Amino acid sequence: MGQLTFSNLRKCFGAVEIIKGIDLDVQKGEFVVFVGPSGCGKSTLLRMLAGLEAITSGEIRIDGVTVNELPPVKRGIAMVFQSYALYPHMTVFENIAFPLRVERMREDALREKVEAAARVLQLQERLQQRPGQLSGGQRQRVAIGRAIVREPKIFLFDEPLSNLDAALRAEMRIELTKLHKRLKATMIYVTHDQVEAMTMADRIVVLNAGEIAQNGAPLELYHKPENLFVAGFIGNPKMNFLPVKCKAAGPEGMEVEYEGRAITVPVAPRPGMEGRPLTLGIRPEHIRLGGGDLAMTVTPTVIERLGASTVVYAALPGSESENYCALVDGAAPVRADEPLQTGIMAADCHLFDENGVAFERRVEMTQIDPELLAAAG
Repeated sequence: MGQLTFSNLRKCFGAVEIIKGIDLDVQKGEFVVFVGPSGCGKSTLLRMLAGLEAITSGEIRIDGVTVNELPPVKRGIAMVFQSYALYPHMTVFENIAFPLRVERMREDALREKVEAAARVLQLQERLQQRPGQLSGGQRQRVAIGRAIVREPKIFLFDEPLSNLDAALRAEMRIELTKLHKRLKATMIYVTHDQVEAMTMADRIVVLNAGEIAQNGAPLELYHKPENLFVAGFIGNPKMNFLPVKCKAAGPEGMEVEYEGRAITVPVAPRPGMEGRPLTLGIRPEHIRLGGGDLAMTVTPTVIERLGASTVVYAALPGSESENYCALVDGAAPVRADEPLQTGIMAADCHLFDENGVAFERRVEMTQIDPELLAAAG
């Protein structure tokens, strides 16, 4: 069990609409991540699902049952918060057992469930310790254990790794992914960190200003963003955007002009675009040193050496800010304030119209070095 449906879901605070008609189906056993910038409505959406926020209009169904008016305890959900919300005077065992004691479960059954959850989370040796004796990652595992023992239909996670340092976040990402595989449970996870979304999700739902900008598998959003917002949000470093003008549309794609030079992007052509301003997108890892279908000489202002890769920032002609970023090999001979010849291939480009809607891509991008992707992410 654990199938979830949002139907035209809306939330208003006074005259301000925060959630603007969300329609979404989540299948049993999916790990779905809601991601987006601060204020996009992702936590509000999660709280509506949990029963902590009233629904203005629309419907939430869990396993076909409308839960709009049900209290949180009756919805078959368990929530893990950003702040672990553990009782400092209780042992790990008692913290995990707390919801079962509220339900007045028999002591033998309670102990069996707590010990089973502790084994899954590798907390067997910590059951008699208190939260103050644990690391941040261990405390988060205790909070997850308290959710596991309730055997919910759906697990809800509200930015659970935000309080951890970088090393612990990476470790907990792995632990949560392994946990999902063991439990085969439906999990809804909220984060502003697109790296967490890309590494853990079966499916990502990108939210922007209370609406779904796009949803799909991580690599689908990465390779085929449907709009400028998703293209700029998914990927680290973020996609470069160049202002171009449409010259012609033909069977090979859309021919566009940048700084007096033309490039034909292999996308599905649209009629009536000649002379109109468009946006050309290129990811930093697809920028090459040397030539390409479109060559550009830039002067790097900032260089970040990451070991396996190097990130180069430069200003494009007519701009004073570092709005051009390239991800190149770690040993690349690049230096700040020295001109650098770069190039892009048409097959690697994305193209967006005046409204930020993507043209349909016709070809696959050229091969990306997996070591560069790992270093960037």
